[in-house]
Amino acid sequence: PRAAALAALMRAAGGGRRCRDPSGGARVRWRCSAAPPQPVIAAKEPFPVELKAGKTYGWCACGHSKRQPFCDGAHKKEAPGLSPVRFTPTEDGPAWLCGCKRTRTPPYCDGSHKGDAV
Repeated sequence: PRAAALAALMRAAGGGRRCRDPSGGARVRWRCSAAPPQPVIAAKEPFPVELKAGKTYGWCACGHSKRQPFCDGAHKKEAPGLSPVRFTPTEDGPAWLCGCKRTRTPPYCDGSHKGDAV
């Protein structure tokens, strides 16, 4: 029932074309014809920032923002399909936000920029 409901929602949203998926799940249109959008590396080191508790931030996940590490909406034109990561810290203080966009703990740096992929 969930796959059928997802397929109906996709058709209603204009994503009626489906691709074969061996697992039986529905697939999104852009996954059929091309690779999913990938973020660009904004920096090969993390961004040190001062965060305020209770304030919601939008971390740039695409790498195109001119206001790194925060989103400025550039993903809408440069990387449709990628969205910022919205987060609200629970404590005031310093943080290291990922600049390479490869972290496994977004928006926080996990050292991925030290790997071969960056």
